[in-house]
Amino acid sequence: MTKRALISVWNKDKLVEFATELTQKYDYEIIATGSTFDLLKQNNIKAKEISEITGKRQLINGKVKTLYPDVFAGILADTNNESEKTDVENNNINLFDMVVVNFYPFEEAVNKQVEELELTNTIDIGGPSMLRAAAKNNKRVLAVSSPNQYKEVLADLEEHNGNSSLKLRREYALKVFEKTLDFDTKILHELSNRYEENTDNYFSFNIKKEKDLRYGENPHQKASIYYTNDTIDYEVLNGKELSYNNILDTTACTNILSEFYDVCASVIIKHNSPCGVALGKDITEAWTKALDCDPLSAFGGVVGFTQVVNEDLAKMLTAMFLEVIIAPDYTPKALAVLQTKKNLRVIKLNTSLEEYKNHQSKEVRITPFGTLVQNTDKGELDKDNFKVVTKAKPTTEMVEDMIFAWKIAKHAKSNAIVIAKDFKAIGIGQGQTSRVDAFEIALNKACDGSKDAVAASDGFFPAIDNIHVAAQGRIAAIIQPAGSIKDEEVIATADKYNIAMITTGIRHFKH
Repeated sequence: MTKRALISVWNKDKLVEFATELTQKYDYEIIATGSTFDLLKQNNIKAKEISEITGKRQLINGKVKTLYPDVFAGILADTNNESEKTDVENNNINLFDMVVVNFYPFEEAVNKQVEELELTNTIDIGGPSMLRAAAKNNKRVLAVSSPNQYKEVLADLEEHNGNSSLKLRREYALKVFEKTLDFDTKILHELSNRYEENTDNYFSFNIKKEKDLRYGENPHQKASIYYTNDTIDYEVLNGKELSYNNILDTTACTNILSEFYDVCASVIIKHNSPCGVALGKDITEAWTKALDCDPLSAFGGVVGFTQVVNEDLAKMLTAMFLEVIIAPDYTPKALAVLQTKKNLRVIKLNTSLEEYKNHQSKEVRITPFGTLVQNTDKGELDKDNFKVVTKAKPTTEMVEDMIFAWKIAKHAKSNAIVIAKDFKAIGIGQGQTSRVDAFEIALNKACDGSKDAVAASDGFFPAIDNIHVAAQGRIAAIIQPAGSIKDEEVIATADKYNIAMITTGIRHFKH
């Protein structure tokens, strides 16, 4: 029985070589469309034009070439089904054993920001339809959706006497459905943006598996990493492969770094929580101040910097055990020092921190009760809500420290309290079921340093007991969202202790 391949491709890379092998070595008959047929003919590759099956050359400027019953019957027919086999024989249907298709360049058109007519002309109809039909009938038909598959296809044919293997047909069928899902999702997102339509009812996100990780959060959990077209640009310059926990911690670290992208800042993360954050006149001073917040917790942590890491700083970093370092860049001498620690993961962030700050727009959590989708917390201080509500007024220096602490509290686990002074976090209490407990933990970390320091809270104070705790630690000023039914009592108690208070109107819970 004649073996046939239906070929209709936009990307013609490697096609001539592939088609030559199919016809000359494996005796395939090729049915081709439009410009694909013309290319094969120019290269003296024997092929038939699709019109020999459909009875029509092509319609409406080439938009309809393959959307005909005889074409799809040749792809979809199940030759093990007697009724379908009879249909094939009675109607002289040409069966296809292979469908080779790739799509119009929709994504390329999006990137070029072409006009709507040109964009919609790149929405492929026949291509996805043919591939889906072939993938559906993978018991008999091989669906080839990329020039990168040609080499593997030929090797498979060689191994199986000119026939494709069921294993490869199944594998490529799954790739087809991945590809068509990706293609359709890109169309939905781009057109919804252009038409300014709300597509929240159809939220989807395309992720592609990059690789399996050694394990997940714990050794008994399997884990993988998936990438999207929106994944940031970074390089791992040294060290072991990033683990599941490394990636989470590095993300938490970079999230805070992006809050201070235009100054010298250092961040230390442990178990996905900040344990040291500081600004400095240079990057080395920022590191020294950040480490002083909680040097015990910093052991085995993930650290990050907003500026280039130099040799002196690199020597300080290698003097202790760290899991990951991330920074925009490293001097050659600094990198040489860091590379003496063979297991230390050193990451160069190529995406600017300013761009990173606005990079992620959605957060997704999958739960047994349903999948939760929310906008990323990008709440910024608003001068209309930023109010001094106490009799005591904070100094300019206090206000600057309060904003600094507030930005850190945004990324700490609720309930969260951050105590800061001179652009340095000196105590962080977080992840507590009681805000009082969080305050007391932060004060214990700060010790005597809390005198005349400021405190930031991610949520409002539900009672005056937090203010009593602040007074015991001799806190000078507090920044908090407000919104409690006891706001008046809280403010009055702050006045009693001569504590300045600013309210923001913005809550930053992080569960």
